[in-house]
Amino acid sequence: MRIAILKERKVGDMRVAATPDTVRRMIALGHTVTVETGAGVGAGVRDADYASAGALVAEDVVSTLRQAALILKVRAPGEDELRACPSGAGLVGLLEPYADRASALAFAGAGLTAFAMEFIPRITRAQSMDALSSQANLAGYRSVIEGAALYGRVLPMMMTAAGTVAAAKVFVMGAGVAGLQAIATARRLGGVVSATDVRPASKEQVASLGAKFIAVEDDEFKAAETAAGYAKPMSVEYQAKQAELIASHIVKQDIVITTALIPGRPAPTLVTEAMVRSMRPGSVVVDLASAQGGNCPLSKPDEVVEIDGVKVVGFTNLPSRVAADASALYAKNILALLPLLTGDGATFQPKWDDEIVKAAALTHQGAVIHPSLKDA
Repeated sequence: MRIAILKERKVGDMRVAATPDTVRRMIALGHTVTVETGAGVGAGVRDADYASAGALVAEDVVSTLRQAALILKVRAPGEDELRACPSGAGLVGLLEPYADRASALAFAGAGLTAFAMEFIPRITRAQSMDALSSQANLAGYRSVIEGAALYGRVLPMMMTAAGTVAAAKVFVMGAGVAGLQAIATARRLGGVVSATDVRPASKEQVASLGAKFIAVEDDEFKAAETAAGYAKPMSVEYQAKQAELIASHIVKQDIVITTALIPGRPAPTLVTEAMVRSMRPGSVVVDLASAQGGNCPLSKPDEVVEIDGVKVVGFTNLPSRVAADASALYAKNILALLPLLTGDGATFQPKWDDEIVKAAALTHQGAVIHPSLKDA
């Protein structure tokens, strides 16, 4: 089948949905690949690199999408792209189905069979397809780099002839994929790291990375994890106790990184304005959840806000700040999914009886079919 790779048009997103390596592999499977010119520039991939891998390089959206059976994107296609999409084609991408539900109707209206990478189930067989985890891992790494760059002091302890510089204290809130990578990165840079999470299993994971675990460990805490591994919403009483503990801890921290997100829900507030104002000037709060309302009410999407000398960072697309690696991992996620979307003779033929395909399917035959969205 013909696979189309489009250039990302969302402002600030430098990633691409395929690399020369994954293009070669798709061609080896019997597919034809067309790449829009300039698609890989932001990730350090030239048109010539795609051509050397065997892809056809097209000059615009229309020619890239002509006769395409499967369209690969990082972010959801815009109106101009949708108008050029062949009806009946497949679409794979991080389609933000919860944040922009109207887009699902647009995909259905365009006759696309759309698969949202966000809906890939977290089961063992689908780990290689888990784009949320691959991108969150890089976001956690980059959050520490951004925080360190804005911090104005060094992270590791330094002993010099002129005196000793104390190590920075880094507090990571949320110990999922992004949080654990943030902990590991801050430790490698020499920070004194602590972390918190409402999931009991995270305590051991945090400790294994050499960080100190901070939480109110009562009976509610012990039952605060869903079967899918996400944190459960906590009671008002628990939140109050946890907030009191966190407030007394944050006042001593130099860099705070918040990573708490539950798919389809507004981000929980973890760092209040009072907590921010209690930190010493020069400190930094990096809010990875700013696109979904923020873990800190002071954060603004894609801005750095300064409050009493404390910088609050709301960058919404940290993986794009390491676009080459983010693209390489995302492209491999899609490559792992591809056999489930392919029938005999390398045709677009999703395996509808497969649990991964059923979970990721967003639209099909002009309708929104995902259970969580079709009644919305």
